[in-house]
Amino acid sequence: MIKNDVYVLDSSGIIGGFLSKKFANFTTSQVITEIKDLKSELFLQSALENGYITIKEPESQDFKQVKKVITESGDLLRLSDVDQLVIALALTIERDGMNPIVVTDDYSIQNVLKIIGISYRSVLTKGIENIVGWIKICKGCKKKYPSNNSLTECEICGSPIHRKRIKKLDQ
Repeated sequence: MIKNDVYVLDSSGIIGGFLSKKFANFTTSQVITEIKDLKSELFLQSALENGYITIKEPESQDFKQVKKVITESGDLLRLSDVDQLVIALALTIERDGMNPIVVTDDYSIQNVLKIIGISYRSVLTKGIENIVGWIKICKGCKKKYPSNNSLTECEICGSPIHRKRIKKLDQ
């Protein structure tokens, strides 16, 4: 069975002026609230009025799945709730039998989409090529912490803790 392509737009997709007239376009109500510049607001308003963009919310089970994936990948602190909702919407749409393609320039969103196997395309940037993970590491003694650790200073030596990319994960 061939799945129909549909696009899921985050705010960078809308700001970048992406709109497919061949395939359906979806976004969340939270993405709408992020659109602030006049040109993008007018573009969005026209697309909504003409039925080119549909507002749809993800299922809660898909949002929970996104939380689990981003906690494991280390992208938790890099993705806003709105970003997470966009990824969850793509999962919901996939479960509805369609083939979602997320339109985003956000590298962290692209990283998570690559991990879960959902297609994406960039609008204004090149996009990522490889999956990355994240850890936190003490600048002084080099103690490693999980990426979701909220400490800002090392519990051993008191030096600042910073986030570091770890080896590229297999795709």
